Amino acid sequence: MVQPTVSVPPPLPLPPLRAWQRAALEAYAAEQPRRDFLVTATPGSGKTTFALALAKGLLQRRAIDRVIVVCPTDHLRTQWADAADRLGIPLDAALTNAVGPVRPDLAGYVTTYAQVAAKPALHAARATNRRSLVILDEVHHAGDGLSWGEAVGMAFESAARRLCLTGTPFRTRPDERIPFVRYESDTDGGWRSTADFTYGYRDALRDGVVRPVVFAAYTGTSRWRNSAGDVIAASLTEASTKKTEAAAWRTALNPGGKWVPHVIAAMDERITALRGNGIPDAAGLVLATDQDDARAYAEIVEQVTGHKAVLIVSDDPKASDKITAFASGTERIAVCVRMVSEGVDIPRAACLAWMTSYRTPLFFAQGVGRVVRARGRHEAATVFLPAVRPLLTLAAELESERNHIIPPPAAADESLLDPEPREAEPSESDRIELVDSDAAFAHVLHAGRAVVAEPLQAADITDEDSEFVGLPGILSPEQIAQVLFQRDAHARRRASGVEPAAAPSGETVAWRAGADLRRDVNRLVGVLAAKQGTPHAQIHSMLRRVVPGPASAAASVEILERRRDHLLSLMS
Repeated sequence: MVQPTVSVPPPLPLPPLRAWQRAALEAYAAEQPRRDFLVTATPGSGKTTFALALAKGLLQRRAIDRVIVVCPTDHLRTQWADAADRLGIPLDAALTNAVGPVRPDLAGYVTTYAQVAAKPALHAARATNRRSLVILDEVHHAGDGLSWGEAVGMAFESAARRLCLTGTPFRTRPDERIPFVRYESDTDGGWRSTADFTYGYRDALRDGVVRPVVFAAYTGTSRWRNSAGDVIAASLTEASTKKTEAAAWRTALNPGGKWVPHVIAAMDERITALRGNGIPDAAGLVLATDQDDARAYAEIVEQVTGHKAVLIVSDDPKASDKITAFASGTERIAVCVRMVSEGVDIPRAACLAWMTSYRTPLFFAQGVGRVVRARGRHEAATVFLPAVRPLLTLAAELESERNHIIPPPAAADESLLDPEPREAEPSESDRIELVDSDAAFAHVLHAGRAVVAEPLQAADITDEDSEFVGLPGILSPEQIAQVLFQRDAHARRRASGVEPAAAPSGETVAWRAGADLRRDVNRLVGVLAAKQGTPHAQIHSMLRRVVPGPASAAASVEILERRRDHLLSLMS
């Protein structure tokens, strides 16, 4: 008996596709029938939309009858199903291995790699009793263990078509090659994936699909007691050996020290600046190594910022709901372990604090990818990270791609200054006990080099610049470093409790009124500067002559109000 094909509802129109997505569809169609296709597209560029556009076209042409999506986590199952539903492709996000057939009124289902590994024969039956397109999202997960790769191969070997997706090129060992992926031998004896279509970070940045990233590195001195009882001190940036560096790094990430609260305060400052300058719902993510640290970091966030953090850990049955709520909400900071490391879509997240010992290139790219999805042309992402060599190397590789697209101006160009795998558990002999740690802004990364602040240049930064780091390419790397350096002392005071945290929403305090007035003054200066063709610094100098007093950063509320009123009178 001939089994009927699935009934697909009337097609909904596709959303406008980006140029790379259209090009990838054309590349897929250039060779038909296409059995296997691997797309490497930078995180945040829209792999899901591309895959569903391809699936929809194949369904409409009756080239396939079913869509099966395999992804890493249960939360991503829901995300995929919701996205597919918006395109008129109904997928079951709750189908379990205990249920046999796929519902006839659905076009397919979404599952996880773990479910496939548990019952590969079941998924093989589902993939072959209809002509199926199997979408393997973040396909490198099929190499997480030999059993997973073998299960994926067994389950989908006979599928009509397979589409593999990944956010970055990946390597595997010769004995763990992932099914359905083409490889080339690598120089280190491993195998590197070869994509049929590639859309890199540099391309996405050029197209305005992703935000440029500023990497702000924080050093500090860590002090710990080793298993022999000796107290050892080392700087994150000047550790003499890799072992010492690793111990200093672990100590810095200890929630009992001062490094973590200092960096959280710095990130909160950046979030405040973003919210006051065009991204009113800007948020930050804190990536922790484990759940214990995550819970401790969440407490520190509340202590330092005055705002409760959203804690997202895998053993919380509401974790997926929390991610969804955070993505569409207004909370400032979420603390998580690996729940939002890849695939999770939180476009309003523009800051990331790297407080984890993970340091693989793939995880780093995926983690940074959570904060690069652009919603407008004038957004930038900031990643706060320990100034240790493994992370600085990874950051420099991505940062160098950024500067190929948006080269910062020369420092003297004043015309442009008016802008707008988890680490192994330590052995008993490597156990360390926190004594103390502190943090200090070290540098920003530019084209693979560290750019440090020069205190003597402080006079070169205007109040407008000091509102905070603007779009990279407007400020030079030296000026970005200088602004972060100047704000570092404030972050240190907030972390130590010397300065109060932000007041809860709706509560008015004197310093907040001053901050609002400073922002008003700086915005009016910008408007007047554009209107008159006058540098910002010249207008600020005029203001200090007309309304005597210190610079805006140190001026009282009364002086700021008078300066604001004077600017308004000039534009009336």
